[in-house]
Amino acid sequence: MNTANLQLEGVLLALSRLLETMRHKGLLTSGEIETALAEAEDACRRDAACRTISPGQAEGVLFPIRFLRAATNRQEGTAPTFTDIATSIGENKDRHG
Repeated sequence: MNTANLQLEGVLLALSRLLETMRHKGLLTSGEIETALAEAEDACRRDAACRTISPGQAEGVLFPIRFLRAATNRQEGTAPTFTDIATSIGENKDRHG
């Protein structure tokens, strides 16, 4: 696996835990986190650069946003693994659009 991919995995896990910590401390609500990430995904879709790349590349750009949305929309409990979240994104791919 490409080292950059491994670094991205670590960054996404860290960011998802930071968002969850902010939610637990009352700094952000679940709705605010969801809104911010939905706005980020929408901005990406509107970006001319994102519309000129292949659909597969566009999915790659959207993956980190979708990862954070999925990670922060999970039930309370232990922190999910990268694989758990990535699998859920793949299983729900048809819902994105």
